Amino acid sequence: MTDDDDKSLTPAQQKFQDGLENDLAGSGSESMVFRLKRTKKANHTYPLKLTQQQRETLLECTNLSRNLKKKIKQTEEGTQIVPVTWNELHKLNDETGLAAYDARSPNKNRLMAVMSRVIKFFEEEYADGFGLVAPTKRPARTELLFQFKITLIDIKPAIWRRIQVPDCTLVVLHEYIQAAFGWENYHLHQFDIDGVRYSEPDPNGDDFGMDFEDETGVLLSKLLPKSSRKARWIYEYDFGDGWRHEVLFEGFPPIEPKAKSPTCLEGERACPPEDCGGTWGFANYLAAIADPRHDQHEEMRGWRGPFDPEVFEAKMATKQMRKVK
Repeated sequence: MTDDDDKSLTPAQQKFQDGLENDLAGSGSESMVFRLKRTKKANHTYPLKLTQQQRETLLECTNLSRNLKKKIKQTEEGTQIVPVTWNELHKLNDETGLAAYDARSPNKNRLMAVMSRVIKFFEEEYADGFGLVAPTKRPARTELLFQFKITLIDIKPAIWRRIQVPDCTLVVLHEYIQAAFGWENYHLHQFDIDGVRYSEPDPNGDDFGMDFEDETGVLLSKLLPKSSRKARWIYEYDFGDGWRHEVLFEGFPPIEPKAKSPTCLEGERACPPEDCGGTWGFANYLAAIADPRHDQHEEMRGWRGPFDPEVFEAKMATKQMRKVK
């Protein structure tokens, strides 16, 4: 690289170039972590060519996502192509860079070889220079208060909550809904808003081929203009059980000077237990615990303990909602 080439690089690009050269020379002193803008859909894969020894070193020396480990383990012997996503490329870059500093040969050389191949994909995507992502600024929130009535679909009598929340991102609204209903928040979820799906990207890159917009930077105030026009969204939680909720926007209530938010104003009936099998499984569960003669009565009562489907306390729901950070 010439001095003129050095002058044409941005500080971030120069730092990346210096770090790469030091790493490949074995003289790097700190891990090199960067992020690039994704140019293809989330389910697009890149053909990463790995030898059997490189795959073994990756499994032994790095902390890869469960899905990526599965791909590596499923390959046959010898040099093979492992299809990796954009998020998995970044994960491989981070993990190989971190592991290479402590590893000894031949593992160190194998890790650096994998990292070099990963970077080649980045270079091909950005032939005119790396599109490094600038630090993300938090979106500016409004002082608005939003009111929603949220109802589980296909369950009668209805299970519902009416909540008021400050302006927040969709991922925070998801956490408010979890708290208000009584879900335990350990399954995947998504919002369907005007035909666009929003969800939270998995930090390990395990998005399971789902194509969605990142909900972590989308504010309610950007989706719901001040016109107070009612809107209806779908919120789905746990794709196995398939709990679908109608999220009905009811407008902007006036803000009381001393009032706190978020708040659960009212609601009816208890949240179904996690992993009970969706609407059909929930109906079977209720039938079993209500009838001592049911062949699953003792099993279901022992599974979750006492359960009263009619119990709901708005104050308790509010308390849980206010624990959301």
